[in-house]
Amino acid sequence: MKTILLCSDGSSFAENVYRYGAWFANQFQAQVKVLFVTDIRSQQVVSTGNLSGTIGLGASEQLLEKLVDLEHEKAKLNNKRARLVLKNAGEVLKAAGVKTPELINKTGFLVDCFHEFETDADLVVIGKRGEAVEFASGHLGANVDRIIRSSTKPCLVTSRQFAPVERILLAYDGSPTGKKLLNFLANSPGLSAIETHLLMVAKSETDTTNAARLEDAVSILKKAGIDPVISLEVGEPEKVIANYVTAHQISLLLMGAYGHRRIRHLVIGSTTVQLLRSSQIPVLLFR
Repeated sequence: MKTILLCSDGSSFAENVYRYGAWFANQFQAQVKVLFVTDIRSQQVVSTGNLSGTIGLGASEQLLEKLVDLEHEKAKLNNKRARLVLKNAGEVLKAAGVKTPELINKTGFLVDCFHEFETDADLVVIGKRGEAVEFASGHLGANVDRIIRSSTKPCLVTSRQFAPVERILLAYDGSPTGKKLLNFLANSPGLSAIETHLLMVAKSETDTTNAARLEDAVSILKKAGIDPVISLEVGEPEKVIANYVTAHQISLLLMGAYGHRRIRHLVIGSTTVQLLRSSQIPVLLFR
């Protein structure tokens, strides 16, 4: 992992995007880039011609000029906010040990600008919710869903509170994505010293294929010097995983972003969505 891209909107989730980004950067000795996108809709200045049509032919020129001045002032304030958000990001990152973060401001829409910088990144970090956090506490931010669906890179979705990563849980299902997660752990020396848990959830007690898959996964991790805590449980995946996270005080969850359905590229898997909504810890998603 050489480059980590942090997506910030300046909300209450943003500071912990920086902290978790710094934590990963320190573990992998990676470069950090912070992207703040000023919504293009807040930068568009209304022309006097457009305003006259809206207000009416008898509108005074003085009123039109004041409205345009207000639009210009709004654009200036948005630019000032962008500078302050990125300044704060730089300060938090440097305090956490990231020496030279790259701070980037673009104007447009995050989901569009994002792809320009995602290409060179090995990990994308984004907060679970954004500026509307207080009004949508039970939901995911709109940009989270869009970025996870469209990104080709692993995405770390951060929680509102930061906590040191002391225990990692890999929710393993034996899928190709699950094997990517295994390889990620096996090839990440920076994570090998952290207590690792490997959980597999079976649909029924008579399903014997999971035990063999779990054994193969354990073998891969042990060859990499990781001796995981192993568990094979039966039940609904989202409930079993959530209970395991709580019971074992897990501080980072690794799992696949999608299920096995044919339309998986269109929607995040239902188990993933439920866990992202309810989780109080960061979730690292692979596709």
